[in-house]
Amino acid sequence: MGYAGLYDSRFEHDACGVAFVARLGRPASHEVVERALLAAGITPAGLGARDTLRLEMGYPLHGHELGPGITPLQAGLGWVVGWDKPAFTGREALLAEKERGPARKLAGILLADRQVPRAECPVLIDGEAVGEVTSGNVSPMLERGIALAFLPPGTAPGTAVEVDIRGRMAAGEVVKPPFVKLGS
Repeated sequence: MGYAGLYDSRFEHDACGVAFVARLGRPASHEVVERALLAAGITPAGLGARDTLRLEMGYPLHGHELGPGITPLQAGLGWVVGWDKPAFTGREALLAEKERGPARKLAGILLADRQVPRAECPVLIDGEAVGEVTSGNVSPMLERGIALAFLPPGTAPGTAVEVDIRGRMAAGEVVKPPFVKLGS
């Protein structure tokens, strides 16, 4: 059996990380793999930790910043589209959107304090709702609320915003992700 079944497998750790090595001689259960990873010094992290790290980097999540009804141009991912391909599903619609400009664009929001913005919270500029949060949380690194939100395309970094969090307005500003820079 191959990698998926983990037969004849163990993990080795060195300065370069963890390497998958064939040796055990039997299927490795979840517990065997977990013990090997813990012995190698790897600390488990849950889904919440993974999601916070994703958000701090400004990475999109399917169903929030990616998915049906969200184009690559709106999500800031026009660079992944094969514009030079002669044909692909949705090509004409994307070319038309590229020409006229998207109606909304994904942006980062850094709150002034530790309030927790959540998906679907309205984002306001000068008291007018202009968009909504797609993902949000408190950044452990910044000790402030952070969010990704779809906003009008001309909304520049530094623009003051408010996020309506269950009827309480949280002050913030538009920023360009990542929220946490690599190496900080």
